[in-house]
Amino acid sequence: MFPWFSFLSYALITAGTPGPNNIMSMSNAASRGLKKGFPFQLGILTGFTVVILLCTFFCNALSEMIPRIKLPMMIVGAAYMLWLAWNLLRSKGFQEDVHAKSSYLTGLLLQFINPKLYLYCIVSLEAYILPYFHGQWIPLILFALLLALICFASNLCWAMFGSVFRTLFSKYARVTNTVMALLLIYCAISLFL
Repeated sequence: MFPWFSFLSYALITAGTPGPNNIMSMSNAASRGLKKGFPFQLGILTGFTVVILLCTFFCNALSEMIPRIKLPMMIVGAAYMLWLAWNLLRSKGFQEDVHAKSSYLTGLLLQFINPKLYLYCIVSLEAYILPYFHGQWIPLILFALLLALICFASNLCWAMFGSVFRTLFSKYARVTNTVMALLLIYCAISLFL
């Protein structure tokens, strides 16, 4: 029998922890509002869905390649997170133009260099899904879409949090940007721990 409780626990906890998607979702909603930041959310959903479907179809090949691609993927992902942190630390506040951060395309492309996403997909597939549904494409696709939905819901929660506290974040923009930058730096460092 499929271990629903442990699978959903893993999926929900991993999706809800700070990572590039969640932190950027919160930051975008805090700076632009939930509605204006929504294209970024849709980009995340699209990119996540594409990546999880690719991981589902190519998991066997990825499992063999992981030792070779893990370090380069982590370095690129960490560098991107550090670049985002640097930009947050340099920004003067939430009112400056952050259109590039909020775009659909940025949300989509972020998924292809997000090491947390790849690890999330591979662990979900290898530890929970493939042992029960190997070669059964309909259940595999449905699980991939379920994982995408869980992450989308998590990103929206972080975005709503940012939107609700927008006024507070605007008043204390320097402190908020510093905290979010430090969280991104932590995410980058934690990849190598």
